[in-house]
Amino acid sequence: MLKEAYDFRDESEALYQLIEPLGDADYDRVTLFRDWTVNDVIQHLHFFNYVADLTLSDEPEFRRVYGELKAIQEKTGSLVASTDQMLNGLKGVALRDAWREYYVAMADRFYAADPKQRLQWVGPSMSARSSISARLMETWSHAQEIYDLLGVERVNRDLIKSIAVMGMNTFGWTFINRKEDVPEPVPHVRLTAPSGAIWEWNPENATDKIEGDAAEFCQVVTQTRNVADTNLKVTGDIATRWMSVAQCFAGPARNPPAPGTRHA
Repeated sequence: MLKEAYDFRDESEALYQLIEPLGDADYDRVTLFRDWTVNDVIQHLHFFNYVADLTLSDEPEFRRVYGELKAIQEKTGSLVASTDQMLNGLKGVALRDAWREYYVAMADRFYAADPKQRLQWVGPSMSARSSISARLMETWSHAQEIYDLLGVERVNRDLIKSIAVMGMNTFGWTFINRKEDVPEPVPHVRLTAPSGAIWEWNPENATDKIEGDAAEFCQVVTQTRNVADTNLKVTGDIATRWMSVAQCFAGPARNPPAPGTRHA
């Protein structure tokens, strides 16, 4: 049984509750994430939930659907435009309701899955546990631009530990993805969870370490905030370099937002 599947559902539900009062016109409002609208964000989450779900039950169909998306993206030059086309222009309240209906059922399917089942993905294959954790991470990180847009202070829960773990597990990949040598040693990380619990990784290291709020660490590794806009205490050259380029999501190397550009 995959507890992370219901963490994904609960984080999706928190976002649903945030946007539930919005009318259709509100979905055209532009966020601080690459000028994506609320429609763009929910379309992205809904479509990639669908293709991730396909990997659990129908890999040939996953390959067909994802291949169709990529073909459209090559023609349009836009992931947003290609996703919109794949969803036949579904937007606004109707999009919100379709997204919710799907993620609830999808969470049940992943909850019942073998956590170790290998699933194909756009990059390397991954376990079912990693797949649904990645959907949790994407939902949590993309939700931030909507919280920011609406000026709502987010209330986090300890389910974000899965995101922090992804951040830790992608330390080396962050550098490899940028064609850089992986530095040693890995910094010691000590974070305070939303509940007040302390989460720690890696041996004590006086030279390189990161300390602070777990949600802010998750914001940095998902690139929803520049580390300069957090209160994380970062010590040492390796820790400083990592936090300046950390990336826990797949795809080509991306730079974090410039200081001061992502905010409520």
